[in-house]
Amino acid sequence: MFEDLKPHIQDLRKRLVISFGVLIVVFFICFSFWETIFEWIKLPLSEAFGEGGVKGELVQLSPAEGVFTAMKVSFFASLALSMPVIFWQIWLFVAPGLYKHEKMIVLPFVFFASIMFAIGAGFAYFVVFPFVIKYILAFGNQQFSSSISVENYVTFFTRLILGFGIAFELPVLSYFLGKIGLITDATLKGFFKYAIVIIFIIAAVITPPDVLSQFFMAIPLIGLYGLSILILSFVNPAPKEEEESEEDDEEEEKS
Repeated sequence: MFEDLKPHIQDLRKRLVISFGVLIVVFFICFSFWETIFEWIKLPLSEAFGEGGVKGELVQLSPAEGVFTAMKVSFFASLALSMPVIFWQIWLFVAPGLYKHEKMIVLPFVFFASIMFAIGAGFAYFVVFPFVIKYILAFGNQQFSSSISVENYVTFFTRLILGFGIAFELPVLSYFLGKIGLITDATLKGFFKYAIVIIFIIAAVITPPDVLSQFFMAIPLIGLYGLSILILSFVNPAPKEEEESEEDDEEEEKS
Protein backbone atom coordinates (compact mmCIF):
# COMPACT_ATOMS: atom_id res chain seq x y z
CA MET A 1 0.00 0.00 0.00
CA PHE A 2 2.80 2.39 0.91
CA GLU A 3 4.52 1.68 -2.40
CA ASP A 4 1.36 2.73 -4.24
CA LEU A 5 1.24 6.01 -2.31
CA LYS A 6 4.95 6.75 -2.65
CA PRO A 7 4.75 8.44 -6.12
CA HIS A 8 1.90 10.65 -4.87
CA ILE A 9 3.83 11.62 -1.75
CA GLN A 10 6.90 12.45 -3.84
CA ASP A 11 4.80 14.55 -6.22
CA LEU A 12 3.16 16.34 -3.29
CA ARG A 13 6.58 17.10 -1.82
CA LYS A 14 7.70 18.47 -5.19
CA ARG A 15 4.67 20.76 -5.44
CA LEU A 16 5.17 21.99 -1.86
CA VAL A 17 8.88 22.66 -2.46
CA ILE A 18 8.15 24.67 -5.62
CA SER A 19 5.37 26.66 -3.93
CA PHE A 20 7.49 27.32 -0.84
CA GLY A 21 10.51 28.24 -2.96
CA VAL A 22 8.53 30.79 -4.98
CA LEU A 23 7.04 32.15 -1.75
CA ILE A 24 10.50 32.64 -0.21
CA VAL A 25 11.89 34.41 -3.29
CA VAL A 26 8.89 36.75 -3.48
CA PHE A 27 9.09 37.31 0.29
CA PHE A 28 12.63 38.69 0.06
CA ILE A 29 11.62 40.91 -2.86
CA CYS A 30 8.67 42.28 -0.87
CA PHE A 31 10.82 42.71 2.25
CA SER A 32 13.04 45.14 0.33
CA PHE A 33 10.15 47.61 0.09
CA TRP A 34 7.94 46.55 3.00
CA GLU A 35 7.42 50.17 4.08
CA THR A 36 5.59 50.96 0.83
CA ILE A 37 3.34 47.93 1.31
CA PHE A 38 2.74 48.90 4.94
CA GLU A 39 1.61 52.40 3.89
CA TRP A 40 -1.02 50.76 1.70
CA ILE A 41 -2.10 48.51 4.59
CA LYS A 42 -2.20 51.46 6.99
CA LEU A 43 -4.29 53.69 4.69
CA PRO A 44 -7.79 52.57 5.88
CA LEU A 45 -6.73 53.14 9.50
CA SER A 46 -5.28 56.58 8.73
CA GLU A 47 -8.53 57.57 7.01
CA ALA A 48 -10.56 56.25 9.95
CA PHE A 49 -8.52 58.33 12.40
CA GLY A 50 -9.21 61.43 10.32
CA GLU A 51 -13.02 61.11 10.29
CA GLY A 52 -15.64 62.09 12.85
CA GLY A 53 -13.16 63.25 15.46
CA VAL A 54 -11.84 59.73 16.03
CA LYS A 55 -8.68 59.90 18.11
CA GLY A 56 -5.91 57.33 18.05
CA GLU A 57 -2.48 56.27 16.93
CA LEU A 58 -0.57 53.23 15.72
CA VAL A 59 2.10 52.30 18.26
CA GLN A 60 4.98 49.86 18.71
CA LEU A 61 4.64 48.11 22.06
CA SER A 62 7.82 46.03 22.11
CA PRO A 63 11.38 46.47 20.77
CA ALA A 64 11.05 43.67 18.20
CA GLU A 65 7.51 44.52 17.10
CA GLY A 66 8.73 46.62 14.17
CA VAL A 67 10.79 43.71 12.80
CA PHE A 68 7.93 41.23 13.18
CA THR A 69 5.57 43.69 11.51
CA ALA A 70 7.90 44.08 8.54
CA MET A 71 8.09 40.29 8.21
CA LYS A 72 4.31 39.88 8.46
CA VAL A 73 3.72 42.59 5.87
CA SER A 74 6.24 40.99 3.51
CA PHE A 75 4.80 37.51 4.00
CA PHE A 76 1.25 38.73 3.39
CA ALA A 77 2.28 40.45 0.15
CA SER A 78 4.36 37.46 -1.02
CA LEU A 79 1.50 35.04 -0.30
CA ALA A 80 -0.96 37.17 -2.28
CA LEU A 81 1.44 37.54 -5.21
CA SER A 82 2.33 33.84 -5.20
CA MET A 83 -1.28 32.65 -5.38
CA PRO A 84 -1.25 31.96 -9.16
CA VAL A 85 1.81 29.71 -8.74
CA ILE A 86 0.25 27.97 -5.73
CA PHE A 87 -2.98 27.34 -7.66
CA TRP A 88 -0.91 26.01 -10.57
CA GLN A 89 0.94 23.57 -8.30
CA ILE A 90 -2.34 22.41 -6.73
CA TRP A 91 -3.65 21.68 -10.18
CA LEU A 92 -0.52 19.82 -11.27
CA PHE A 93 -0.84 17.61 -8.19
CA VAL A 94 -4.50 16.80 -8.92
CA ALA A 95 -4.24 16.55 -12.73
CA PRO A 96 -2.65 13.04 -13.02
CA GLY A 97 -5.83 11.51 -11.62
CA LEU A 98 -8.08 13.20 -14.17
CA TYR A 99 -9.16 12.31 -17.68
CA LYS A 100 -7.68 14.13 -20.67
CA HIS A 101 -10.76 16.30 -21.26
CA GLU A 102 -10.81 17.25 -17.55
CA LYS A 103 -7.18 18.40 -17.72
CA MET A 104 -8.20 20.93 -20.37
CA ILE A 105 -9.57 23.26 -17.69
CA VAL A 106 -6.16 23.83 -16.08
CA LEU A 107 -5.65 27.33 -17.48
CA PRO A 108 -9.23 28.49 -16.74
CA PHE A 109 -8.88 27.08 -13.22
CA VAL A 110 -5.63 28.94 -12.48
CA PHE A 111 -6.87 32.13 -14.16
CA PHE A 112 -10.27 32.32 -12.49
CA ALA A 113 -8.94 31.13 -9.11
CA SER A 114 -6.43 34.00 -9.18
CA ILE A 115 -9.07 36.49 -10.36
CA MET A 116 -11.56 35.46 -7.68
CA PHE A 117 -8.90 35.69 -4.97
CA ALA A 118 -8.09 39.23 -6.15
CA ILE A 119 -11.79 40.17 -6.23
CA GLY A 120 -12.32 38.81 -2.71
CA ALA A 121 -9.27 40.62 -1.34
CA GLY A 122 -10.27 43.82 -3.16
CA PHE A 123 -13.83 43.63 -1.83
CA ALA A 124 -12.48 43.24 1.70
CA TYR A 125 -9.97 46.09 1.33
CA PHE A 126 -12.21 48.67 -0.36
CA VAL A 127 -15.62 47.82 1.10
CA VAL A 128 -15.58 45.68 4.25
CA PHE A 129 -12.39 46.64 6.07
CA PRO A 130 -12.84 50.48 5.95
CA PHE A 131 -16.37 50.14 7.34
CA VAL A 132 -15.35 47.66 10.04
CA ILE A 133 -12.32 49.64 11.22
CA LYS A 134 -14.30 52.92 11.34
CA TYR A 135 -17.11 51.25 13.28
CA ILE A 136 -14.71 49.69 15.79
CA LEU A 137 -12.71 52.88 16.35
CA ALA A 138 -15.78 55.12 16.62
CA PHE A 139 -17.29 52.94 19.35
CA GLY A 140 -16.54 54.60 22.69
CA ASN A 141 -14.03 57.01 21.17
CA GLN A 142 -15.57 59.93 23.01
CA GLN A 143 -14.52 58.27 26.26
CA PHE A 144 -10.99 57.22 25.32
CA SER A 145 -8.45 57.41 22.48
CA SER A 146 -7.18 54.34 20.66
CA SER A 147 -3.57 53.18 20.87
CA ILE A 148 -3.39 50.26 18.47
CA SER A 149 -0.47 47.84 18.39
CA VAL A 150 1.01 47.86 14.89
CA GLU A 151 1.52 44.09 14.94
CA ASN A 152 -2.07 43.42 16.06
CA TYR A 153 -3.39 45.73 13.36
CA VAL A 154 -1.41 43.99 10.61
CA THR A 155 -2.55 40.57 11.89
CA PHE A 156 -6.19 41.68 11.90
CA PHE A 157 -5.85 43.22 8.41
CA THR A 158 -4.17 40.21 6.80
CA ARG A 159 -6.57 37.73 8.40
CA LEU A 160 -9.59 39.58 7.02
CA ILE A 161 -8.15 40.19 3.52
CA LEU A 162 -6.86 36.63 3.08
CA GLY A 163 -10.07 35.21 4.55
CA PHE A 164 -12.17 37.00 1.94
CA GLY A 165 -9.73 36.10 -0.84
CA ILE A 166 -9.92 32.40 0.00
CA ALA A 167 -13.70 32.49 0.56
CA PHE A 168 -14.24 33.89 -2.94
CA GLU A 169 -12.72 30.68 -4.36
CA LEU A 170 -15.97 28.82 -3.63
CA PRO A 171 -17.54 29.31 -7.11
CA VAL A 172 -14.28 28.27 -8.84
CA LEU A 173 -13.96 25.18 -6.64
CA SER A 174 -17.61 24.29 -7.24
CA TYR A 175 -17.16 24.64 -10.99
CA PHE A 176 -14.09 22.39 -10.92
CA LEU A 177 -15.73 19.70 -8.75
CA GLY A 178 -18.85 19.84 -10.88
CA LYS A 179 -16.85 19.58 -14.09
CA ILE A 180 -15.23 16.33 -12.98
CA GLY A 181 -18.57 15.00 -11.73
CA LEU A 182 -17.97 14.97 -7.97
CA ILE A 183 -20.87 17.28 -7.04
CA THR A 184 -24.11 18.53 -8.57
CA ASP A 185 -26.35 21.51 -7.86
CA ALA A 186 -28.51 19.17 -5.74
CA THR A 187 -25.46 18.40 -3.58
CA LEU A 188 -25.09 22.05 -2.55
CA LYS A 189 -28.85 22.55 -2.21
CA GLY A 190 -29.06 19.61 0.18
CA PHE A 191 -26.13 20.92 2.23
CA PHE A 192 -27.41 24.51 2.34
CA LYS A 193 -28.72 24.55 5.93
CA TYR A 194 -25.43 23.15 7.23
CA ALA A 195 -23.48 25.56 5.04
CA ILE A 196 -25.22 28.54 6.68
CA VAL A 197 -24.02 27.41 10.12
CA ILE A 198 -20.47 26.78 8.84
CA ILE A 199 -20.39 30.18 7.09
CA PHE A 200 -21.34 32.05 10.27
CA ILE A 201 -18.76 30.08 12.28
CA ILE A 202 -16.06 31.00 9.74
CA ALA A 203 -17.20 34.64 9.81
CA ALA A 204 -17.02 34.66 13.62
CA VAL A 205 -13.46 33.28 13.58
CA ILE A 206 -12.10 35.64 10.92
CA THR A 207 -13.83 38.91 11.85
CA PRO A 208 -13.72 40.91 15.10
CA PRO A 209 -16.07 39.79 17.90
CA ASP A 210 -19.08 41.88 16.86
CA VAL A 211 -22.25 40.87 15.02
CA LEU A 212 -22.04 43.57 12.35
CA SER A 213 -18.60 42.46 11.11
CA GLN A 214 -19.73 38.83 11.05
CA PHE A 215 -22.72 39.73 8.87
CA PHE A 216 -20.45 41.71 6.54
CA MET A 217 -18.55 38.51 5.84
CA ALA A 218 -21.38 35.98 6.09
CA ILE A 219 -23.74 37.67 3.61
CA PRO A 220 -21.27 37.69 0.67
CA LEU A 221 -20.37 34.06 1.46
CA ILE A 222 -24.03 33.05 1.32
CA GLY A 223 -24.29 34.89 -2.00
CA LEU A 224 -21.23 33.01 -3.30
CA TYR A 225 -22.82 29.74 -2.18
CA GLY A 226 -25.92 30.62 -4.17
CA LEU A 227 -23.75 31.54 -7.16
CA SER A 228 -22.04 28.14 -6.88
CA ILE A 229 -25.42 26.40 -7.04
CA LEU A 230 -26.30 28.42 -10.14
CA ILE A 231 -22.96 27.53 -11.79
CA LEU A 232 -23.48 23.84 -11.06
CA SER A 233 -26.99 23.96 -12.51
CA PHE A 234 -25.31 24.66 -15.87
CA VAL A 235 -22.08 22.67 -15.44
CA ASN A 236 -23.38 19.50 -13.79
CA PRO A 237 -27.12 19.59 -13.02
CA ALA A 238 -28.51 16.75 -10.96
CA PRO A 239 -30.71 14.16 -12.70
CA LYS A 240 -34.41 14.48 -11.93
CA GLU A 241 -34.31 11.31 -9.83
CA GLU A 242 -31.57 12.74 -7.61
CA GLU A 243 -33.45 16.02 -7.10
CA GLU A 244 -36.64 14.16 -6.17
CA SER A 245 -34.65 11.98 -3.75
CA GLU A 246 -33.15 15.10 -2.10
CA GLU A 247 -36.62 16.63 -1.73
CA ASP A 248 -38.01 13.42 -0.22
CA ASP A 249 -35.14 13.30 2.29
CA GLU A 250 -35.82 16.90 3.32
CA GLU A 251 -39.53 16.17 3.80
CA GLU A 252 -38.71 13.12 5.92
CA GLU A 253 -36.38 15.18 8.12
CA LYS A 254 -39.08 17.83 8.62
CA SER A 255 -41.65 15.20 9.55
